[in-house]
Amino acid sequence: METGYITTPFGRRPMTLALVKRQIKTEQTVTESSVDKWRVFRDVGDARSRLGLQDRALAVLNALLSFFPSTELSSEKNLIVFPSNAQLSARANGIAGTTLRKCLGALVEAGIIIRKDSPNGKRYARKGDEGNIEDAYGFSLAPLLARASEFAALSQDVAAEQRRFRIMKDRLTIVRRDVRKLISVGLEENLPGDWAAAETAFMEIVGRFSRRPTIGDLSASLDAMTLLHEEVSRMLEMQEESTKSDGNDIASRCHIHNSNTESCNELEPRFEKKQGEKFEPIKQTPRKPEPEVFPLSMVLRACPEIGNFGQGGSIGSWREMMMAAITVRSMLGVSPSAYEEACEVMGQAGAAIAIACIYERAGHITTAGGYLRDLTAKARRGEFSLGPMLFAQLRANGTPARASERLSSNMK
Repeated sequence: METGYITTPFGRRPMTLALVKRQIKTEQTVTESSVDKWRVFRDVGDARSRLGLQDRALAVLNALLSFFPSTELSSEKNLIVFPSNAQLSARANGIAGTTLRKCLGALVEAGIIIRKDSPNGKRYARKGDEGNIEDAYGFSLAPLLARASEFAALSQDVAAEQRRFRIMKDRLTIVRRDVRKLISVGLEENLPGDWAAAETAFMEIVGRFSRRPTIGDLSASLDAMTLLHEEVSRMLEMQEESTKSDGNDIASRCHIHNSNTESCNELEPRFEKKQGEKFEPIKQTPRKPEPEVFPLSMVLRACPEIGNFGQGGSIGSWREMMMAAITVRSMLGVSPSAYEEACEVMGQAGAAIAIACIYERAGHITTAGGYLRDLTAKARRGEFSLGPMLFAQLRANGTPARASERLSSNMK
């Protein structure tokens, strides 16, 4: 192999410290082994995104390798090729001269080749009496031999990442499809639960999809969509358990109170009108919606800080959640009247959830009391729902796995 001291480029091309280090490292790394030049070329091509190379630069590298007479790159051979720009352009599918020079510069910057310029900048070789090349000026292919194992590792890493990308993309497609159809079931069947909030969260996650996503983008979208899938599934499971519970209660009442197997409607109280008595139907108090719109576990994952104010440093029921919210309300400086108004409009559980979210973002809110009054006013007008606030807080706290770990530590 052609060795020697550090060389600098001809003309106005600058010499950088990175190029110096690269030449020194190449001289120190080259071993006595040999590698197949086309195998190294394939590895470089597979890892081109990591090396910052474009397809045209690979075409130029392919042309340079075609000027090396042997298939094997070895330290025992001269690793400098010296074609002219016209010859390189012809073998690189007629690439333009300006583009050719840019591609050669990119290959040098990436550490794929090293310039070894002659005194006048021309590329040529001097041969001895026996016809062997004694001195050559052009491009050294020594980095391909020195970094062959590195390029192979990069190629394998890129292939593994591409497999993970495809797998993650397939999983995201499936989870997205499942969430879309499960939400449609909840909306079409008018099932209990905040399905409008789930729909909003779904559209928000889909709206963040990138046209050319990275594996990091896919991972974040998959985590958010998986979390939404879990919450939607919980709402459906709660509906199923509620249906079974109602059916068992009705059957139990019929069995205990009506052993004569008469209709359960006979158990309803009868209001008989006495003579001369004016009949007035009993007014039914409108039933408030259930305060536990969301599972307690989901609220604690979104707002883990409030768990510290529960009995014994943890929260295990909605009652403990509401008691902790009262303590936090006082710490935030929210007036009792503002909190009572929130309880009237959102319900006690809803107000507790709002306080927990406000406490989680206390550093970004100037006046907690004013913020709660604003949410209450919007909720009264039907312009506010707790769902988007909770899902936003879940995303702000990180991945679902970390949130689950934090919840399990609070529940111990």
